[in-house]
Amino acid sequence: MGKSHEKLLNNLEELRKAAGLTQQELSESAEVSRKSINAIENGVYVPSTVLALKIAKTLDCSVEKLFKLP
Repeated sequence: MGKSHEKLLNNLEELRKAAGLTQQELSESAEVSRKSINAIENGVYVPSTVLALKIAKTLDCSVEKLFKLP
C-alpha cells in the first residue's frame, strides 16, 4: 500500500501512474487542484467521499482499491 495518513492508507500514486495520468490530468478530471491530488498521494489530506468517488471513476477502479483503513 502507498502513502499513509493516521486514519487512511492510499494507493493513489501507483494507480494514477499505472493509468498513465499526471497529477494535473487527474485533478482536472476530478475537478480539484493538482495540489489536492498531491496532498492525498502524500497522505497529508483525506478526501471527501465525493472526491474519492470521482478519483475512482477516473481511474476506473473501486474506492476500496484506492483507499484502506489501517
